[in-house]
Amino acid sequence: MSQQAIDIFRACIPLFNSLSDPARQDIILLLAEREQLSVNEIAEHSNLSRPAISHHLKILRDNHLVKIEQKGTLRYYSLSLEYSVQQLKQLIDVVEKDCIL
Repeated sequence: MSQQAIDIFRACIPLFNSLSDPARQDIILLLAEREQLSVNEIAEHSNLSRPAISHHLKILRDNHLVKIEQKGTLRYYSLSLEYSVQQLKQLIDVVEKDCIL
């Protein structure tokens, strides 16, 4: 495997870790259905506390999976998958070129 393949794979590890948690998966699926929600609205659809939801949203935001829009005093979260999808496409591309014989 080339060094480029290893580097791209390692760069994707935080994304994989953020996607591996069922609570974060639920948040992603909820945002896919509802487009834009506040922390309180997300918490209404979850058995997690508001601070736990905020923690998971921070991880998702840090890994470019959600974005925030401020409206007055409220912050609304929505999916922002472009960066992550591009990362995964790079990984698939390098794996196809370097690893599949």
